[in-house]
Amino acid sequence: MKNNQTPTGLYYQFPFIDRKDRAELLAWLETLHPLWEMRFSENNPPPQGDEQRPLLRPVYWLGNWQFACLDYYHPPKGILHRCLKGEPYPPLLQKLVDRIEFTAKRRFPKSFFPEKWKLNTCLINFYGNKFEEGKWVDRARVGEHKDFEPGPVGSLSLGDRAFFQFVNGKSTLKEENIVYSQWLEDSSLQIFGGDKWKTKTFHRVQRVEDKRKEKLGPVIEGFQTRRINFTFRYVPEEHIYPLEQLPAPQKNDIAQYLQNLAIHSPYYRKLLSHLN
Repeated sequence: MKNNQTPTGLYYQFPFIDRKDRAELLAWLETLHPLWEMRFSENNPPPQGDEQRPLLRPVYWLGNWQFACLDYYHPPKGILHRCLKGEPYPPLLQKLVDRIEFTAKRRFPKSFFPEKWKLNTCLINFYGNKFEEGKWVDRARVGEHKDFEPGPVGSLSLGDRAFFQFVNGKSTLKEENIVYSQWLEDSSLQIFGGDKWKTKTFHRVQRVEDKRKEKLGPVIEGFQTRRINFTFRYVPEEHIYPLEQLPAPQKNDIAQYLQNLAIHSPYYRKLLSHLN
């Protein structure tokens, strides 16, 4: 097991999960039906100079679902009606989350943690190739952004390794703006917290290798997954809304997504049945 020396506020462990847990996690992932979300909606139209577009990759959320068209969760201003109460973690994932929380609290100072911090939100990103206009196009990346949820963030990687960077500023390739770079290996854990890594810098997945040739995750039409990443975050419970508490415009914007989820998910099927 490698525990390399990383800067304060960063922690990396490889491997974090063993082969048995990895196999069980991959088997569970095959049961999911991720969504292709659009970035905007009728009630959250593109800003001037921008246009409607799909996300680069399919996604699935646990704990709560932050739809792109609801403009995600970004406190202090973006907290209302952004997070829909979602499916709970399956037992294996909850066991891993408990370990990640324990590790974070051992490694990071108390000042990094808001009151009631727990990793109650998980974004599952599927990185790979998308079939577009008759050819496979590499979509395995994510641009500069911040995870605005308060407190440390945990990241569990499966599949091909990813080149991950923290940078100063957005949309920059200048070498002097790169603060820290790291390869995230299969079955590894990364945790980052503190002001430097959460608020002062952006982070991105610059590229994902294509070497393992391993079948990962669920069958997604027109998409080949080669890396799956779980990002665990904390959203205060008061900012996670039951569906019935969302205003009509937000409900309308996510209605088709919920119907698609309900086809395969007992949780969302029950959610919609209670609404009717």
